[in-house]
Amino acid sequence: MFDSTLRPKLDPLLERLAATIARAGISANQVTWAGLAIGIAAAGVIAAQFFWLGLVLVLASRLCDGLDGPVARIAGKSDYGGFLDIVLDFAFYGLIPVGFVLADPQANAVAGAVLVLSFYVNGASFLAYAIMAERHGLEGQSHGEKSIFFTTGLAEATETLAVFVLMCLLPVWFATIAYIFAAICFYTALSRIVLAARTLR
Repeated sequence: MFDSTLRPKLDPLLERLAATIARAGISANQVTWAGLAIGIAAAGVIAAQFFWLGLVLVLASRLCDGLDGPVARIAGKSDYGGFLDIVLDFAFYGLIPVGFVLADPQANAVAGAVLVLSFYVNGASFLAYAIMAERHGLEGQSHGEKSIFFTTGLAEATETLAVFVLMCLLPVWFATIAYIFAAICFYTALSRIVLAARTLR
């Protein structure tokens, strides 16, 4: 919901950082893989109940996610890079809830499973709509220059990051936060189904 609003404000800073990274000879794909590696570390330290360190690593991972696109635009974009970015993003989104489940399986397992299911359904609606939108020649730039068509919804990257930050700050409330955000993700998927029914005929 907030991605299209925040992106123009963050882009100038990200582009300056990306220029420095590109000059150092670091590729966009290396930045993407670094983001996943940091995300795996974040899930690990969350599982070990070092939640503040997990918070720092979550933010660092998402900084990499914000930088790989600008680096690619400087050094040269590729379809593989766009593909890799999407796949590893989805891996990250699954890793963090799993970290909280491992931190306290008795309290968090069911809520974590519901949240991951909602990510799965929401992600499927996002990717399926993107494929069909390309087939119908639809275009959108509200989220900046992307590899695929991005639809707006209540649950996007900014909201997901905010939820992960809140979970790290309030780990005892993980289950409640997870259930609430899962409901938002399911609603976002449903809204895309309704959008598809209206636009993809």
